[in-house]
Amino acid sequence: MTSSAPFAPSASNPLRPVNRTLRILYADDVRELRELMGIVLSSEGHMLETCSNGLLACEQLRLLPFTYDLVITDHHMPLMNGLELVREIRRLPYAGRIIVFSSELNESVHDEYLALGVDRVLAKPVRPKELRRQIAEMFAGE
Repeated sequence: MTSSAPFAPSASNPLRPVNRTLRILYADDVRELRELMGIVLSSEGHMLETCSNGLLACEQLRLLPFTYDLVITDHHMPLMNGLELVREIRRLPYAGRIIVFSSELNESVHDEYLALGVDRVLAKPVRPKELRRQIAEMFAGE
């Protein structure tokens, strides 16, 4: 993946690539997933910072709420899960977008994420191509 575009547009996929570098904060307790996300998103030209749990991500957002365009969080994490993190984010002056990853969510938790205004809830495993497509949709026209 050497392209700076999130994906190659085609007739069946008319979305245009994200036209700017995004500043992304990614919270996940699995080190290998943080590393993979670093490879995928930095190869697209985006700047990625990672945290190993929701509490660290929350602290980072409290310090720099206007720095990030996108927060991506896992749901199941120690110290502060994704739902708790999103609740805290909504108390901050953070105006960016939010994607939640989860291997399993019950309907009420999924509905709670939607009520908190997350932009996407994606089932794990999230394939790099699908993540690129979701980000392109979210930032289309910017």
